[in-house]
Amino acid sequence: MNIHQLSVNHDERQDRLLLRLNTQDLQEFRFWLTRRMTLRLMPAIEQSAKRLEAAQPGVAVTDAPSQQLLTELKRDAFLKKADFDTPFENRATQWPLGAEPLLITDAHMSIPPGGALEISFEDKSDPAQARSCQLHLQVSLVHGMAHLIRQASEKAEWSAVSSPVPATEAGPVLAPEPPRYAH
Repeated sequence: MNIHQLSVNHDERQDRLLLRLNTQDLQEFRFWLTRRMTLRLMPAIEQSAKRLEAAQPGVAVTDAPSQQLLTELKRDAFLKKADFDTPFENRATQWPLGAEPLLITDAHMSIPPGGALEISFEDKSDPAQARSCQLHLQVSLVHGMAHLIRQASEKAEWSAVSSPVPATEAGPVLAPEPPRYAH
């Protein structure tokens, strides 16, 4: 899946964030993020960005403060050149997960060799119709998604989500066993 655009907006009626991805081949994937899931997911996403940045070729950062600084510098560099002004294109011709967004009840993350974040979103709210989707995000998309989620959280007035959790408070998020977050 070649991701073309990301969008995150707060739906006031649902009090959820709608995460939308469209691809180069005109597919659109839609996901609902509840406040609770967002609170659990954001520290893991931010920790993953740190791990991805530290794993880049030519980078030799071992201590946490240096890793944090490197991540902030890379994130800021990405955000300066990212295009957040172009509106999300509603040109999809396929919705592989259906037109209704997938309610994320579980999320699994891992960083396999190759330098991308693998994140699996699952909807287990109805065991008879469980659905899932696996995304492979390069570090720039991880920074972009985290930025958009923080912005939408601020607009939703979800204050605890909008400010990044310092690494010392977040604790270890990505262990050898991929983390699992459930409602």
